[in-house]
Amino acid sequence: DPCQNGGHWTGTVCLCPPNVDGVRCQFGASTINITAELGPSILMLARVTNRNFSEDMGDTSSPTYRSFVDEFSRTMDRIYHNVSGYRGTRVLTLTRGSVMVNYKVLLHPPAGDKPTTNLSLRARELLEAANAAAQPRNCNHSAVGWGQGLPDQRFSSPELCRKYAPANFSRYYYPYRTQNSLLCVTNCSLNVPGSINCNSG
Repeated sequence: DPCQNGGHWTGTVCLCPPNVDGVRCQFGASTINITAELGPSILMLARVTNRNFSEDMGDTSSPTYRSFVDEFSRTMDRIYHNVSGYRGTRVLTLTRGSVMVNYKVLLHPPAGDKPTTNLSLRARELLEAANAAAQPRNCNHSAVGWGQGLPDQRFSSPELCRKYAPANFSRYYYPYRTQNSLLCVTNCSLNVPGSINCNSG
């Protein structure tokens, strides 16, 4: 198997896990976009009863995990597309119990003076949308909690990038804030103040 850093060999090419690049998955991505951390979110838990958990679902780099997460995310996009402020989901973990999906629903910042109230309403909307969906009837959802996004002091902490960066490269990443986004970058990332040209040998 010529693949590195959790890549999966298909017989012809390496399928790389998120934020890993290269023909053999030998490089960390030059930039990792974590802008979703800036906005509010709601933690949700879903129990998918028509699927059984397998050990490789616990490995975020496995094809089984990635396939399940892609299918789950597409399904949630269809279910939640009419919920106010919805902008996507991010699966956090898969565990046993048929398949228990711990996931985060990403939202646009709520308008108004009472963001916590708005998030409470969004949580109810999400649950109603999930429970009313014709498919899948084999999925039960519950809201676990919600948050306003990261406090400003966390934007400069290298720890923030550790959970997104590939394990072998995580120590090289640090957060970089632009006007509209939050990125994890390295000293080799292009268009970042102080970066160096890492392609010159």
